Amino acid sequence: MDETLKTIKNYLRTLKLFHMEKALDGELGRAAAEGRPVSLVIERLLAIEAGARIEGRIQRRIKDAKLAERKLLEDFDFGFQKGVDKSQIMELATLSFVGRKQGVILAGNSGTGKSHIAKALLLLGCRKLYRCRYTTASAMLGDLMASLCDGTIERKLKDFTRPDILLIDEVGFDRLEQESSRNASLFFKVIDARYCKVSTILTTNINFKELGDYLGDPVITTCLVDRMVHHSIIINIDGPSWRMHESAKLNRQSKNAISEVDHD
Repeated sequence: MDETLKTIKNYLRTLKLFHMEKALDGELGRAAAEGRPVSLVIERLLAIEAGARIEGRIQRRIKDAKLAERKLLEDFDFGFQKGVDKSQIMELATLSFVGRKQGVILAGNSGTGKSHIAKALLLLGCRKLYRCRYTTASAMLGDLMASLCDGTIERKLKDFTRPDILLIDEVGFDRLEQESSRNASLFFKVIDARYCKVSTILTTNINFKELGDYLGDPVITTCLVDRMVHHSIIINIDGPSWRMHESAKLNRQSKNAISEVDHD
């Protein structure tokens, strides 16, 4: 190996520029074959290293967000779900609401695509390197209730108040939240700490009037809703259930297959 090349590789290892080191031989070979100047080789190597590091940071953001499903907006069937304004959703996809420290509330019946859109927005946030966190309402309140018992409430609250974007999914889906009136207070602590400071995305299948019964304390819930609504973009999805649509389609396919077998 040329001594100069060997020295360059040692420097790259010392600086932990491992992707540049790995690509060095190939890039130098291509540059020699194509007659490219050294400056372009260096630019290309730096682009490889930077791209790999950014992708690594994105993957860490996704992992830290605890986002199990990687939903994409391009997979959302706007043609089927007529209750969704595509232009409005694509505007949300710019994440300009995060810069304005606004919230987003997606409301509607089960199966209308609320969670799909919300998870896709959170994934976009991860790709923009925002600190993100996904949780269901029941999981968040379960964690906070448990932290009251072991004295870790302040530390646990930070898990939900620090992220630049917090997605609280399935508000109203699970009766677990109704087991204690303290749930309303804990929910309020999270929303109040984030209010006008960072962005919160919520999905819910119940209206705001029912939140008081759901969280166990109508008085605190009134203050909670006031903060949720005041600085948020509210999208009501009034449309059919995608899951019911898919189920009906599968049932039709199954019946057709059985009918074909019977005719044979």
